[in-house]
Amino acid sequence: MTRTAWQRIQLARKQERPKALELIPHLFDHFIEFHGDRYFGDDRALIGGIAYFEGIPVTVLAQSKGRNLEENLASNFGMCHPEGYRKSYRLAQQAAKFNRPIITLIDTAGAYPGQGAEERGQAEAIAKNLHLFSMLETPIIALILSEGGSGGALALGVADRVYMMENAIYSILSPEGFASILWKDESRAQEAAELMECTAPELLNKKIIDGIIQEPEGGFETNIFLTLTHIKDTLRQELKGLRLLKKSQLITQRHKKYRSFGSKL
Repeated sequence: MTRTAWQRIQLARKQERPKALELIPHLFDHFIEFHGDRYFGDDRALIGGIAYFEGIPVTVLAQSKGRNLEENLASNFGMCHPEGYRKSYRLAQQAAKFNRPIITLIDTAGAYPGQGAEERGQAEAIAKNLHLFSMLETPIIALILSEGGSGGALALGVADRVYMMENAIYSILSPEGFASILWKDESRAQEAAELMECTAPELLNKKIIDGIIQEPEGGFETNIFLTLTHIKDTLRQELKGLRLLKKSQLITQRHKKYRSFGSKL
């Protein structure tokens, strides 16, 4: 079914849409969560730990939204503070040390822009993740579940393979933010959405992402287990190929992938 960008955004933002914390037990076995950034505290917007994917030890990094207001307040609506990105940095280093592939589940409107987050080095924490993930000598697979917004998403999005759910979006900012900046009129968000080219088919066409995971016609939540099967099939296939590459090949191919963005084919 062909949908407009705005229709996909509405599906991506549905409260009923499965969240990372719900999916982890179905995708992975024996998940053990780790806490804290060893600097300031623990950020509940970033869930990180180790698990098995079909017998393969992996590190899981996931941005966590809630199902209701209470859960969303606890996880800051999936908007990470610097502590969350420093937690992901710590666990990514650990993954490389023990040769564990990294799987990231991205679902955020963006990094938290509050005063405290800025005072504690939000931009630096994101930048350090970008640098580290570009150089890690272990396979990285990123999956954008719903919203992938701004540097908050990109901090976990530098990967060997990037996939999007069919009705997810991935952009430098929200359509509302785009309309506010460009036209000083947030009410034109629907118009902005069509101009931003932030949907999975558009980004696949531009080779920003590597593939799309299909959803049922009514959206992810209408048949969760069928969609989980599609996700597992993708992870299985990509891990099989990436684990065969030498470390030098991983780095070379990852750099080539990102340096090609925006170039004419």
